[in-house]
Amino acid sequence: MTKFKRILLKLSGESLMGAQKYGIDPVRLGQYAEQIKAAAESGIEIGIVIGGGNIFRGLSGAGKGFDRVKGDQMGMCATVINSLALSSALGAIGVDSRVLTAVRMEPIGEYYSKQKALDYLKSGKVVIFSAGTGNPYFTTDSGAALRGIEIEADVMLKGTRVDGVFTADPEKDPTATKFSTITFDEIYSHGLRIMDLTATALCMENHLPVYVFNMDKYGNLGRVLAGEPVGTYVHN
Repeated sequence: MTKFKRILLKLSGESLMGAQKYGIDPVRLGQYAEQIKAAAESGIEIGIVIGGGNIFRGLSGAGKGFDRVKGDQMGMCATVINSLALSSALGAIGVDSRVLTAVRMEPIGEYYSKQKALDYLKSGKVVIFSAGTGNPYFTTDSGAALRGIEIEADVMLKGTRVDGVFTADPEKDPTATKFSTITFDEIYSHGLRIMDLTATALCMENHLPVYVFNMDKYGNLGRVLAGEPVGTYVHN
């Protein structure tokens, strides 16, 4: 793996709960912010997409009687809440960041444009992309893939609660083994799911590699960026 100049970091909303059952754990939020600060200080340009599952998931809401479009819009709002929280945590430790939204909601966040995002990244600011793609029926994984492609990131770093891509779900199958590297074609042929199919196809067709790793282990982001053998590298 080569040193990355620009990354798209995808964070899990559920992971923000930490030891809680709902909402944002300030300890976990602070740990994320500290790791992002260290990466930014190394000179890496950082774009971030964070999910909203710690607050509301549109698809699960639809299963409980919510209109799917309204549910997805509620999920978009949840990602904005998490993005504002992360931006605030970064600001508290001296990291300049900007929250860009896929739907207009000034002054909460600035409306997204590629050029605006690139200008901020090149000036050393961390850019947090919120509200997904702005459309229903798309996950935040798809939003992360789209933004990663648009900002011409070198890689999408997908922070999860597992250590990478396994032959089976390691939380259910103790015999599952981890891949150190795997191609997108092998992901499809083995029936593995690193993210939804739309996001996977976007990354494969646009040659955006994905690095899946456990973000909940403090320091792992720095280890990935340093080229240490943690997680799984997914490529064409």
